[in-house]
Amino acid sequence: MKVFDLRCAHEHTFEGWFGSEDDYLSQQARGLVTCPVCGDAQIARMPSAPRLNLSGAVSPADGAPVAQSRGDFASRDVAKAKSELQTLWMKAVRHVMANTEDVGSKFAEEARKIHYQEAPERNIRGTVSREEGEALAEEGIDIMPLPIPDGLKDTLQ
Repeated sequence: MKVFDLRCAHEHTFEGWFGSEDDYLSQQARGLVTCPVCGDAQIARMPSAPRLNLSGAVSPADGAPVAQSRGDFASRDVAKAKSELQTLWMKAVRHVMANTEDVGSKFAEEARKIHYQEAPERNIRGTVSREEGEALAEEGIDIMPLPIPDGLKDTLQ
């Protein structure tokens, strides 16, 4: 099993698990490797350290802490914050997917029916054009755009 650190063109980072490097290369060539956040198929493999089990690892011989520059900490903090934000966003998307009814292109019509109490109140998701979204807002119907990657629109495993 190979685990690769991957990044899309929008700088979303994620792990990919593959049977072998050839398996990864084959899937990438066929456009099957996509970003779980935005669905982008422009994926680059990032350098990663090997994962080693060093149960007998010891600190440097003199026991002195290794010096790190302030920039190292700042970069790590920014990367950690981005990763945490990405994780929270994915949780929110999965929650929306699990707790809403997909009404597809009939979103504006269904939202109006619910707003005007012509249909039972429920949580829905779907698609609208920019113009339809603006018209709903003018009617006082609150909506929130939430881009959902294609990979999450299908059944999650």
